[in-house]
Formats: sequence, structure tokens, C-alpha cells
Amino acid sequence: MAEQSGIYIMGVGAANADLHGRSRKAVNLRDSNPGHMHVSVGGVTRNILENAARLGLDTKLISAVGDDALGELILSRSRSAGMDVSHVLQLSGRASSTYITILEPSGEMFVALSDMTILESLSREYLEQRRELLAEAAAIVCDPSLPEETIDFLLTLTADVPVCVDPVSTAYAEKIKPHIGRFHTVKPNRMELEVLSGIAPVDETAICKGMEVLLNKGCKRVFVTMGDAGCRYLDAQGRFLSKSLRPIADMANATGAGDAFTAAAVYGLVKGLDPEETLSLALAAGSVAIRSAETVSPKMSVAALRETLAQDGL
Repeated sequence: MAEQSGIYIMGVGAANADLHGRSRKAVNLRDSNPGHMHVSVGGVTRNILENAARLGLDTKLISAVGDDALGELILSRSRSAGMDVSHVLQLSGRASSTYITILEPSGEMFVALSDMTILESLSREYLEQRRELLAEAAAIVCDPSLPEETIDFLLTLTADVPVCVDPVSTAYAEKIKPHIGRFHTVKPNRMELEVLSGIAPVDETAICKGMEVLLNKGCKRVFVTMGDAGCRYLDAQGRFLSKSLRPIADMANATGAGDAFTAAAVYGLVKGLDPEETLSLALAAGSVAIRSAETVSPKMSVAALRETLAQDGL
């Protein structure tokens, strides 16, 4: 259950219905592939908030859904996970945001397709009406699927609140690049770091230089996720960390790991944890997520993160 302390985090961004198809064998293009289908609720911002709610944080979502069956599914499952969805815009006659992914037999993504056009309805005016709610948040998470003018207005409206973002893809990294220094925390992978910094991450030295570029632009914390190689962390105080956990042998679905990682990073920020503990919890959150067929693991909790770290000898 979320804490009732009056401290909350806001999420502004995507809330989707996720359809996952996992092929039984190597995917054959332009052919029907036998596999297993699974429907869950997702969206980068919504996923981060659900993970954060399961970690005990009070969470409030600003997003847009249709009045269709998928929209009702998104709202009901988000509500049951402990999120406040009273500020979600529900539009009549519109299709809810949908994300479809095809997974390899290993659980790695093969290809994905998304339709998030409904997020264009999250206008400046809609955010302006919730100015006070945003300004009083302990932290805000958003994702680049929002219209660029909405992102710009959100950053202007919440200049005194730490805003955290996952670039999600290289294309979206290009979209937020002009605004990158206005984000408190950014979590790119190596390819997204190259787009944001202009430095090819050919080795550890180059990765550090790329992170320094983002800090010099105004970011306060940079997490660069590197798959089995773990994560590199650098902050405005010059604290650098490099950490990884043991690879996961029983991976069920890799698509939710980044959202879980970001949620734990925000948890560390709100709770005032030191960078090393924050990074360890974030890596553990990704590990818990990977073991679940759901986009957000129902087992996500601070206790589960501590147990994961203990099993890894940390």
C-alpha cells in the first residue's frame, strides 16, 4: 500500500494496453509464427508509477485514454495497483494508446509497434489546470511520447520540481535533446546517450564523457543502462558508480526492466538514499521485472529488491 504522508510523485505520459506475443521458435518474417499471447497494461510513465506504487510511494497519473474496453482495463488495473487515476483524461470515441511487441523465444524484443496519438490531447491547458498539483509533487516522471510542446510546457511549469525521463528510443532521444538539460534525472542506454551527447560510446572513457556532457547541460543525475554490463552512474557532485548484477537465466519478458529501474531510481531520490544504494535497488528492480511475464511484476516491492540483492551477495 502507498504511504499516506502527503508526499507523492506525479507521472505525465503514456498509459497503454500492452499486447505481447512470444514466438515458440525463431521468428520468421512475413509468416505466421506459433507462440503465446499475453495482454497487460503498460505505457512508460504508467509502468514507472505502478512500480513506484508497489515500492510504497503515493503516485498520481496524468494521461489520456479512450472510453473503449482497453481504456477501462488501463484505468481499473492502474487503480487496483494503488495509483490515483482521477486526473486521467478519458475521451469519448477515441482509441486508447496501444503497444504491440513480438518477443523472441528468449524473451528479448524482436519488433514492436505503438499507437499513442491520443496523448496529443494532453495539451498545455490541461496541464495548466493542474499546475498546483504538479508544483507540489516530490518528483515528476514523464516520457517522450508526449507532444514536444507539452514536454516544454511541463518543464517550464515545474522548474522547481525534479523531472525524470527515460529517452525510450533513439528517435525519442532526438525529440527531447533540445530540452535535455532541464531534466533532473535521465536514464539513456548507450545508443540514446550517443544521440543526447553527440559522443559515440565506444569505450568506458567515452561513456563517461557523454554523461559529463549531459551534466554540463544541467542534468543532476545520469544513469546509463548497459544490459548484462549493468549501469554507469554520474551525478552533478562528481560521484561515479559502475555496478552490475548477475545475468538472469530465467528471463520471462525484458520489456519492463527499464521502467522498473527508473521507478527505483525515483524511489531513491524521494527517499533521500545515497547513490550507491539507489543504483543497487534500481538494478534489483530491473532483475525482478525481467522474471515476470507482466510488464510490471506483481512481486515488485522493496522487500523483493532487498532479497534480490542479498541473493546476489550485495
